[in-house]
Amino acid sequence: MLYVARLNRLVVHHPDAIAALLCGLFVVLGLGALHVNGLGVAFVCLLAAYLIGGWESAREGLTTLFQEKELDVDLLMIVAALGAAFLGVWRREYYLIVDGAVLILIFAISGALEGYAMRRTERSIRSLMSLTTDTAWLVQKGQEKAIPVAELRVGDRIRAKPGELIPTDAIVLEGETAINEAAITGESLPVEKMPGDEVFAGTLNGYGALLLKVHQPPESSLLQRIIRVVEQAQTEKPASQQFIERFERGYARVVVGVGLLLAVLPPFLWEWSWETTIYRALIFLVVASPCALVAAIMPTLLSGIANGAKQGILFKSGAQLEAIGRVRAIAFDKTGTLTTGHPQVCQIIAARGYSETEVLTLAASLESYSEHPVGQAICQYARQVSLPNYQDSLTLVQAQPGQGIIGFRDKVPVRAGKVTFIQAAIQTIPEDLQSASQQLEQTGKTVIWVAADDQVLGLIAIADQIRPEAKAAIAQLKRMGIGAIVMLTGDNVQTANSVAQSIGIDQVYANLLPEEKLQIIQKLQQQYQRVAMVGDGVNDAPALAQATVGIAMGAAGSDVALETADIVLMTDRLEKIAAAIRLGQRSQAVVKQNIIFALGFILILIAANFIGDMTLPLGVIGHEGSTVLVILSGLRLLRID
Repeated sequence: MLYVARLNRLVVHHPDAIAALLCGLFVVLGLGALHVNGLGVAFVCLLAAYLIGGWESAREGLTTLFQEKELDVDLLMIVAALGAAFLGVWRREYYLIVDGAVLILIFAISGALEGYAMRRTERSIRSLMSLTTDTAWLVQKGQEKAIPVAELRVGDRIRAKPGELIPTDAIVLEGETAINEAAITGESLPVEKMPGDEVFAGTLNGYGALLLKVHQPPESSLLQRIIRVVEQAQTEKPASQQFIERFERGYARVVVGVGLLLAVLPPFLWEWSWETTIYRALIFLVVASPCALVAAIMPTLLSGIANGAKQGILFKSGAQLEAIGRVRAIAFDKTGTLTTGHPQVCQIIAARGYSETEVLTLAASLESYSEHPVGQAICQYARQVSLPNYQDSLTLVQAQPGQGIIGFRDKVPVRAGKVTFIQAAIQTIPEDLQSASQQLEQTGKTVIWVAADDQVLGLIAIADQIRPEAKAAIAQLKRMGIGAIVMLTGDNVQTANSVAQSIGIDQVYANLLPEEKLQIIQKLQQQYQRVAMVGDGVNDAPALAQATVGIAMGAAGSDVALETADIVLMTDRLEKIAAAIRLGQRSQAVVKQNIIFALGFILILIAANFIGDMTLPLGVIGHEGSTVLVILSGLRLLRID
């Protein structure tokens, strides 16, 4: 029973391989029968070989002919094989029937090999499907129960146990662990997670149990979006593939027309025999067929897409893999792209008579009542330095939007905010702090003043931190010959220039609205033609859509940016942009090599058919062998450099 089950799986999943094996068996039996003059047995075996090996190709070829009114390679192969069979019967040279059967056999073997190569590429891409889990542990009223992931709703609480796959994107409410995110981001090291952090569907929980809150529908999870765009990438055809397919249809007509002329003219022009003429015309139909040319592009691009997925680079189509290799200019958003998007305390300056600890304690006490990102940054820094007692009780705390926050401690007013907010209550501002504040603001930092009663205690400088890899990534792009690298930001000029100078960007456009970013992309396209845009926010969506290639930051990016972009960096690592460009350039090089090889080999086989004494099986071996070599050449892109 076990062997029967295995055989059944083999037939279901690899019918092309089974057909090729049976076809080969009947070819061998037919050839053996001819050797002992068993013509009846030989005909039956060879007929079986023709039917088993050629049925699928004949069906596809006739379907294309009658439904699309087009000729394709499958039909040309069948016509050549049947022509050899009829010629063998006519001349009573029955080994020509074997030649036709061998043609079909080699064509069937080639189809099986092509199917294997394509399935390997597809498995490499679609392996993400195996990362999904069907059930989740729903936590309700202190009880846990397993339910289908599809039934989860936003706001549900679920339990992720050690060693289990995370069922859907969620926020950590309780627990600490290390999550293996390699399948999503390509990063091999586990990522520490604690309350407030986001976890992704399909990632592997480490040592700790987590209580999670579902914050978006399961069908909108990062993993499901990846799977959808991968499926889309497999069906969408890049411009080069569309051109080759149009070329194939016209080329097939030319091959048939030339084949008919070759089957008629040589006896009148060169006094060939009709048998030789028809045989050479049949070989021409085989060797001139554009199988290798057609296979030169899509296997290569699908392999490149699979390679990118392994590195945390998600290409939404083969067209974008082609396009990224040709970009000549790149525009970057600043906040959340070149920077982390999370403001952090970078400096504390205390006034004379006060300490940095006193300044931070008072500011954190006030900001603990605030949800403003700047206030959260101050509180987070207080926790990082283990500041004690910063959450002292204050009374009558009130935030004044755009200005600051005020409260009372022991009936004494305490304030934190802009200098104008402080000056409204305190007339005298220390000159040394004013000078320090101006210098900090010139370098793009936000300055928060802290005061109690009628005294300024000091100031806190806060800045959005530049990504650690940004400078090296920009330098790498310059070494690759990118013609222009620019920054587009809605932030002020001082902050934008400070970030740009730190990482080596020369052109800066600041104070931009979303439509103004789009206009600059259009201007860059007029100068450089092919322009990439890298962004993460909703305000980047128009520019991402306008760019030749839109690149979104996957982890930090908004849903709109992820949907609009052509390429998603799942790791949020800027150096992956250079890796994507190199992959695009490699794919272009391999495609060109494949096309040149395919055309060259066709010309060599055509010349050998008329100059030499090529047999039909030898022509088939050369033709199908070149097709397999082209496919294997494309699979080189599966290898990560």
